[in-house]
Formats: sequence, structure tokens, C-alpha cells
Amino acid sequence: MSDALLSAGWRVIGIDALDNNYDCRIKEWNLESLKARREFQWIHGDLMEIDLTEILKGAHFVFHLAARPGVRDSWGENYRIYDRQNVLATQRLLEACIITRPRRLIYASSSSVYGEMPGRPVREDDAKRPMSPYGVSKLAGEHLVMAYHRCFKQSVAALRYFTVYGPRQRPDMAFHRFFRAIMTNNEILVFGDGNQTRDVTFVGDIVHATIQAMDQGSENGIYNIGGGHRVSINEILKTMEKILGQSIRIKYEKRPAGDPLHTGADIALARREISFKPKILLEEGLREMALWMDACLRRGL
Repeated sequence: MSDALLSAGWRVIGIDALDNNYDCRIKEWNLESLKARREFQWIHGDLMEIDLTEILKGAHFVFHLAARPGVRDSWGENYRIYDRQNVLATQRLLEACIITRPRRLIYASSSSVYGEMPGRPVREDDAKRPMSPYGVSKLAGEHLVMAYHRCFKQSVAALRYFTVYGPRQRPDMAFHRFFRAIMTNNEILVFGDGNQTRDVTFVGDIVHATIQAMDQGSENGIYNIGGGHRVSINEILKTMEKILGQSIRIKYEKRPAGDPLHTGADIALARREISFKPKILLEEGLREMALWMDACLRRGL
């Protein structure tokens, strides 16, 4: 995201707590090229602790991509972390925005707000029944964003991302785990029978949609951002096998609580209002991710 904004001529302030939800060496690697750019200012800080009002002075746009991710880890005592990082931090950021008045805040939401989806792609006005505390926290963030729009006229957009994959993906996510297992000749662990389907979205398309939402769409738009088609986990694995030219070993385990059987996004509203059109098909996106994974492993990460 920051790379794309810098390439478009923007000055960017990046904020991250660099917490330990996964190996910080990967995060630092992702930051290396950004820190070398004069137009990029790096702030290592927690949104719940730093002076956001001072930092946001003069900011034209705020991209709120920070969150505690992960469905499976959000149960039990862990939810306190999700509440702090996904709900309370969002509210604190919004309080700073009503003082500094950026032109727009773009909030990264999630398909998890829908929960179990019907047989057809979901529309933005379909019922929201999250199946995990993580999904609840992201929906709460959406409600906060819209409340601040209604009461303080802050222009906002909420983008519901569907299964993002590609270079720099977190190591706990499925595509990263699958590639790592194949490339290191280990067994792949799949939760469920592999016939569950996902609307997968290449990270480059996510970045494109998020930037489009800066100055397009309604003053309080909510948009599904998906790849435009569904694919099963087993099909994804077959495509990885083809790309790497290696046979794979799969171990299937019970599907955990909170994982929907199917996800699918109706992206008609995003096409119409923010000119979003996904461009990268699955095999092309996986080939790009495979190159990054190879570099990742070569660095011992």
C-alpha cells in the first residue's frame, strides 16, 4: 500500500506497533525499501498510546489498515487483544480525525463480518452474522466508522476484503503455510475436506481498490472487495503443485469453529462506485507469491 502511494507521488507516514503476532523479522524486511525513501516517515508506535492528533495534522487521507488478524486465535482470553487493537484503537483514531479533519478515512474491514454465506455471492446489504470474535471486532469497527460519519460528518469508506493473498502475506495465513510446506517438503495441513471455497483476491487488486476509495464513492461507502470468483482449497493446492512442479502431501483435519464453508463477494457496487475491477487471476497471483516465498525462505524467514 505504501509503495503504491509513494509511487503515485504522495508523502506517507507509516505507523505500526510491530507486535509479536508473527516474526518481526518479516515485518522489518517489508519495511526496508520504504525506510530508504525520503517521502516515507516511519513511526514505531501503538495506536492506543501515541499522540495521533499530532501525527495526523495536515494528513489528507487516513488508511486504517491496522488490526489484530486471525479467526482461530480470537476465541477465549485472546479476545481482549482483539478488542483493544481492533475496536478501541479504531475509536481512538476516529477521535483524532474529528480534530484534524482529513478528507477521508478508509477502513479495512473483512468478509468475516458476514459469517456463513449463502450459496450466492453476498451483497453489502446482506445480513451480518459473524462467526468469530475476530469478525465481531471488525464489524464493531465498521459501526464506529459509520457513527463518526453520521455525527461528525467525517467522510469514510469501509472495504470488506475477501481472502487476500500474494507477496508479503502473513505466515499464519493458508496460502503462506501451503507454499512453505511444499517448498520445504513438509506435509500440508488443511482444516476441513478442502472442498470449502474462497473468493480469493490478489493483494495488488486490494491496493488498487483501497486507493480508488480515496476520492471515489459515497461519503459513507461500504464495499465488498473480492477477486470475482470462488475457488476451492483443493483447487488452490493443485495450482500450487503445478507452479512449483512438486507433488504435495496433505493432511486433513476438522474444520475449526469460526471458519465458513464458503465465501463469495458481489462486487457490483465497488465496480460502479469506485471503479474497482480485479485484474489478477489465481495462477498469475500465485506465481508472484511463489517468487516472494522463495526469497523469504532464502533469507531464513
